[in-house]
Order: sequence, then C-alpha cells, then structure tokens
Amino acid sequence: MTDAKVRSLREPGKYPDGEGLKLRISPTGSKSWTWIFTLEGRRREAGFGSYPAVSLKEARAKRVEAERLRDDGIDPIKGAGHRPELRPTTFGEIALDYIADHEAGWKNDKHRQQWRNTLQTYGKPIWNMPVDQIGVSEVRNILRPIWHKKPETAKRVRGRIERVLGAAKALGLRSGPNPASLRDNLDFLLGQQRKQSKRHHAAMPYADVPQFFSDLKRQEGLAARALELLIHTAARTSEVLHAKWCEFDLDNRLWTIPAERMKAGKEHRVPLTPQVMALLNVLTENKTFLFPGQSKGKPLSNMAMSMLLRRMDIADATVHGFRSSFRDWCGESTDEPGDIAEMALAHEVGNKVEQAYRRGDALEKRRKLMTMWSDYLSNTER
Repeated sequence: MTDAKVRSLREPGKYPDGEGLKLRISPTGSKSWTWIFTLEGRRREAGFGSYPAVSLKEARAKRVEAERLRDDGIDPIKGAGHRPELRPTTFGEIALDYIADHEAGWKNDKHRQQWRNTLQTYGKPIWNMPVDQIGVSEVRNILRPIWHKKPETAKRVRGRIERVLGAAKALGLRSGPNPASLRDNLDFLLGQQRKQSKRHHAAMPYADVPQFFSDLKRQEGLAARALELLIHTAARTSEVLHAKWCEFDLDNRLWTIPAERMKAGKEHRVPLTPQVMALLNVLTENKTFLFPGQSKGKPLSNMAMSMLLRRMDIADATVHGFRSSFRDWCGESTDEPGDIAEMALAHEVGNKVEQAYRRGDALEKRRKLMTMWSDYLSNTER
C-alpha cells in the first residue's frame, strides 16, 4: 500500500498491506486498521484504530510492536501480562473471514450471498466445530444427501468447504490433507456424479419475436421499457438493470458498459439504433439508473422482467433467452459474419492468440447488424 492508495480506496472490503495488516472499509465508507494473527492455534484480530487518525506508517509500527508481543507469547490485544483464551477457532469464523477477505474480487452481490448461504445452510453441522477437528467423515456426511440429488449444489458446497479449510491450514490452524478435497479422497466415498446435460435458457423462436415486441410496447411500466432495451441490444439482464445515464453518449449513439459489470471483465460498447434512441428519450433522466427500483439508490429488481413475461402469459421463453433469439436470427436471416454476431453478444471471439492481436471491437459493423435487428423487431408484417 501507499498513502495515496489508502486515500483513494472507496469500495467496502478488506485491503491487505502485508504481514496480516489490512485496511477495512465499512459499508458506510469509514476506514480502520486491523491485524490478523495466530496465537496458540487460535486466529485473532486486533484493531489498530481508524484512518486517517492512524496513518499507514503508524499502523505498520503498531503491527511490528504487536508482532513482538505475539512472538513473546503475549496476547497483543490485551497487552503485557495477559495470556490468550484457549478457545479454538471454528469453521464458521474462518468461513466468514474468508468471505470478507475475498468478496471484493467477486463480481456480484448474488455470488457473495450464495457463498454465505451455502456454507451456513449445508455447513451447519460443522459451523461451530473447531476447525482442526473436521475430518473426512464430517465433510462426507454433509455432501452425501445432495451429491446425486443436487449435483451442482454439492460441487459448489464441497469446493467452498475445501477453500475454507485450506485457508485454515494456511493460517496454521490445522495440518494434514484437506478432508474436502475430491481427488483420491471423497471420490472414493461419494461415487461419480451422473453427467448433467447442459441446460439452456428457453428462447422464443426469432420469427415470433416481432409480434411479441409489438405486444411488449403496449405494456406500461419500467420493466417493459427495460425488456425493450434488452431485446434491442441483446444485452444481459444485469447489464440493462444496472445501466446508468453516465454510461450513455447520446451524441455518438453509444452505450459503454464498464468492465466491472461485464461477464468477461472487459468494457463493452453497444451501438444505439434509432429505435433505442427513441426509447431512451421517453425515460426520465433525473435518476442515476435508467430503471430505478423502489428502494433508494437501487435499480429495478432482477425479477421484474421475468414477472412481466409471466403477466403476458409467456411460459416458454426466458428473458436471457432473447439473446439466443437474436443469435439464431443472425445465423438464419442475415449474411453477417458469425464473429460480428458473437461480438454483439459480448462473447470472446477466437483463441487466446487471436484475442491478443485483436485491437478493435468492430463497432461500425455491429452498428449495421444491430440496426438490422431493430428494424426486424419493428416489422410485424411477416
């Protein structure tokens, strides 16, 4: 870390400086220093004060002094003359710390919540167990009821337990092989899972989309307008719902979605067709989000468009499936290259070498394709 870096950080989370010293930023934006250490097999956390009252230099000095106490067998939290409590660290404590340390690098709130929910729900039998007492049998008992009935969930649970126990070992809180590892371990006990056929989002046949789109335009409410934008641009649900006015350059008819909101982690430029420009003109620009939700500072619910389809009695198609409708239309009804269609969907095109040498994003070629698609959506005489 540097002083400038500490000043500039804004997002909630924990940011490491090294040797266990971290800057913690709360959801309210306040900053404080914390030091993670292990004493007599127990993971501890000491607070060094708030920033900027305690500078980076001062926090480092406090860490050095605390390390000296720890190395002398003294609890740095209580100071000289005090011995640490001998309560062992539990799986739940390590799990919550692991999530807090890593969630800043996870893409969305749903992923963060899934980590907590799966570990707290399926890991309940070991949640309050000392982390050094968890063995293969405990992990097997958690996974056995869901291994074949809920294979995808079981895979995620196993992997997350393995990571938490791996973190415990790295902290010196347990030793030996990881009881949640699959290879040459749980695979002998749980058996091979049946391969699941890849599930695709149900998609409306592209020939039916123009008539549906005509019906959609007669629907009132923000969910209908959001779905219009999604279909016109072949964007993903989260990209549309979290769209902000600052991302739109109306003069150049361009929507630039920042990398942190894209699945591939790369900025994506979306050309805006005349129909999309007309749609944007009817939306109110006095909000941060194009489609604000009922809660202050939050966008429309990610279920809003799905519920709209249900109200329109559309049972055999999903919101995400309109991307497939667009791709099928590209392949069946246009002579445009497949690469351009894939780039319009923000998919990676070519192998790693080709991607390394590809500098442009074929914006004008994609503008032509998206204009054709918007024109197609607007024509119900077919």
